Formats: sequence, C-alpha cells, structure tokens
Amino acid sequence: MRSLKSNRLYCFSPPVMIATFVIETILLVYTVVRYKMSPLTRIVAATLALLAVFQFAEYHVCGHSFIPASWSRIGFVAITLLPPLGIHLVQQLASKKSYWQLALAYGSSLAFVALFGLDETIFSGHVCAGNYAIFQMRSPMGGLYFIWYYFLLFCGIGMALYYAGKAKPNIRKALFLQVVGYVSFILPTSIVNALNPQTLSGVPSIMCGFAVSYALILTFGVVPLVLKRKDSK
Repeated sequence: MRSLKSNRLYCFSPPVMIATFVIETILLVYTVVRYKMSPLTRIVAATLALLAVFQFAEYHVCGHSFIPASWSRIGFVAITLLPPLGIHLVQQLASKKSYWQLALAYGSSLAFVALFGLDETIFSGHVCAGNYAIFQMRSPMGGLYFIWYYFLLFCGIGMALYYAGKAKPNIRKALFLQVVGYVSFILPTSIVNALNPQTLSGVPSIMCGFAVSYALILTFGVVPLVLKRKDSK
C-alpha cells in the first residue's frame, strides 16, 4: 500500500481525524453517563462508538501505523454496521418493529463485515491524499458496497419521514432531527463529489469526516427528546 503525506493541516488530515475521534468519544461517554441504559441508549452508544472507531482507524491508516491494511479492515467493519443501526434507531424512536427489515439490514451488513475480515484481497491499496483517505477496494465489490450503503441510508431517511407523520410531537421532532443528521453528512459529501469528481474515491473518509455533525445532532438533538436522564425519577 502506498501513502502520500503532507505536513499541512487539511480538513480531514490525521490531526483532524484524531480530533474527531476525541469529540465522538466524549459524546459517547457523555451519553452513557448521563442517560439511563435502554435499547435506544445502546443503539446511540454503538453508533457513536463506531463513528469514533472509524476515525481512529483512519488516523492509523494515514499516520505511522505499520499495519495500515488491518486498520483499513477495522475501519470498514465499523462503518458497515452504521446503516443497519440507523434503521434500528428509527424503528426504536417510532416504536415500530419490523424484524424482516432488521434481519435484511443486519444480515447484509454482516456479510460485508465477514468479507472485510476474511478476504485478504478485498483492498488493493490506500492513498492518503491530504484532504482524505482513499481506500482502494477491488472491482466490482467497491461499487456494490457503496450502492448497498447509500440504499440503506436512504431507506433510513424514508422510514423516519414515514413514521414521523403519525408520531407524537417529541418523537416526530426526534425523527426529523434524525433525517437532518443524515442529510448533514450526505449532502456535503455529495456537493464535494459534484465539485470534484475525483473525490468519489474518498467517499468513506469524507462522509465520516462530515458525520461528526450527525454525532452532535444525535447527542444534543435526538437523545434529549427520547431518553431519560439518570438523575430523573
């Protein structure tokens, strides 16, 4: 694997990656310490933890790790579990359970997780391009993976909007904020890709860089509306 390095501070450079990791870790600890444990709390905590893990893995890929291939695998395992967790979160917020939807979402994600964990040829290399990391996945798996990824993200958005229509005020607001959180990283990533098509190869890095906004919306927007604080009766 090859890596291009620079000493300049870019928007998704290693120092920013580690800073994002610290922010998301603090949000995780804050949520676990402040709110009573529940299925919804566990989903939120898992989401924040996986976002932090990807940033930590990406930092090592673009930092000084001697095993960047292993860190690439760890990072992709982390972000692969995020779309089904998003669908699960929406269902928990709306108190709607569709086991077949969850089974398909988690089942397909675990298939990719197994691929990243067991297939030593899944990644052909990586490039740290200053602004973001490029993970080079062998064809045609890269294209199939991102079609699957975006499909689940938009399913989560569609479900949240659908359930919000008949939800109670607080739940409706939480579901709308969940949509805002998704848009907060999908839209900027899409704009960057449109302005510079070369960034398409760096979508995981760019999207997860913007996803810190989702972590903040989740922690300070969605969570206070639906979770009970530990100091409450």
